[in-house]
Amino acid sequence: MTAKALKAVRMVAQAAAGSPGEEVPRRVCAAVRDGLGVDGVTLSLLTDTPSRQLLAASDDAALLLEEIQFTVLEGPCISAARTGEPVAVDDLRQDRARWPLFGAMAREKLPGVGSVYALPLFFGDYVLGSVDLLATRPRALGEDALEQASHVADAVTAALVPTREMLLTGNDAPAWEPEQVVRAHWFDTWRAVGALAARRRISPEDALALMRAEAFRTGRSLPDITTDILRDRPRRP
Repeated sequence: MTAKALKAVRMVAQAAAGSPGEEVPRRVCAAVRDGLGVDGVTLSLLTDTPSRQLLAASDDAALLLEEIQFTVLEGPCISAARTGEPVAVDDLRQDRARWPLFGAMAREKLPGVGSVYALPLFFGDYVLGSVDLLATRPRALGEDALEQASHVADAVTAALVPTREMLLTGNDAPAWEPEQVVRAHWFDTWRAVGALAARRRISPEDALALMRAEAFRTGRSLPDITTDILRDRPRRP
């Protein structure tokens, strides 16, 4: 492990040590960002949809990156969770082939982002989730640096495992920070999926597909669609 990766691993461990459970994701996000020298970080559990939960986003751009991937159901973090392999988008402005919907929306809404990297978070043989790294410059991490970042992802898993039951059990909103962001962007979405499925007498998967299609068609965010459904407004879908 390089000195930089070792320093980042230590920063992650220190960020989690002795912290209240609800503060761990936010502090770990900041430690990964500062330790690896990237511009934004997100943490998600069970990232392979539909069982997905945002834990923390370091800033608005990182949050929007996750929201785009969740809306169009494709992108680097979803691929990392499905394959268990790191995913590199070295130049977001030029990478147009792998995920056309994600790429088009990301270039439109995140013009200041140059590169994105997604690392799976392993718990044994199981992919617990993923960590996304974004940078304003293209090619922010070379091949060796990305390999070293995987050691940091292992440290993130170690930091999250003791508190994951706060999220995975019960029906209450997860006790993560910032609570309003988590509730608005993910927890309330699943409430809306259930409401729409019951209203239309369709499966939750079909309900979520309708919500995504409406968000993509109108250019509105999935949280906006969610709010309409939970308020029972007579709008599509």
